[in-house]
Amino acid sequence: MIERATNQEIQAFYISSILQDNDRLFVGANLHVPRAGALLAHLTHAPNMKLSIGMVSTNLLYADRLEPTKFSTDYRVSRWAECMVIHDEIFQRPQYCSDVFFVGGMQIDRFGNTNLIGIKSPEGNLAVRGPGSLGTTTMAHYAKRYYIYAPSHSANIFVERVDYISTFGYGQGGDHRCQLNLNQFNEGPLEVITPLGIFDFNTPDHSMRLKHVHSGVSVEYITTNTGFEFAIAEDITETAIPDADALLLLRERVDVEGTLR
Repeated sequence: MIERATNQEIQAFYISSILQDNDRLFVGANLHVPRAGALLAHLTHAPNMKLSIGMVSTNLLYADRLEPTKFSTDYRVSRWAECMVIHDEIFQRPQYCSDVFFVGGMQIDRFGNTNLIGIKSPEGNLAVRGPGSLGTTTMAHYAKRYYIYAPSHSANIFVERVDYISTFGYGQGGDHRCQLNLNQFNEGPLEVITPLGIFDFNTPDHSMRLKHVHSGVSVEYITTNTGFEFAIAEDITETAIPDADALLLLRERVDVEGTLR
């Protein structure tokens, strides 16, 4: 009997469900859960997906084991390559590189603004330096759909207002994004995927709304670990759990090192 799905496998299974055939997707080397979700989608219902992993654009349908890459420059993925991707070209022509993009943040606020720049001290100075926007500002603007992915969920990460904005979500809410003419390519972040649940922005002011809770997680626990009040969907449900076939694919071909376990 196969062991029950872990929390990260549930997240990966959910991510696979929101990806579509023919999507072009750029996946960072160290985003293990979105990477696993993208590969699972590719091996199940999205065989024509174009994946850019690190510096390689590739189709992985016939790869038996998909060893993880530690760095975006890892040469080992080139054995599957249809072409090499030059990072400079990605940021010069981002609208041609990715239909779907995943954005992270040291801080995430109620309107989907993310912060990879750093954390302020009580006096307002930069106290903790982050990695910088890492291209997320550009890619989130040009992608047809983008999602926020948070590997951790706490009140220190999900804050009322981010200290700095590296990727602009819905700003101060309402039509703020439209006022700044930022809707040419997408309407803003669609969902936030965390270890506790799934949020969307289907509210009048585009603030976060809880729509799914993961197995074993309560709404009360999410409320306690979120630094702002959020709406709750009337039809809130538990996030779907991967079936046996999906788990076998995850464990035998996608996540061969057991990173998600």
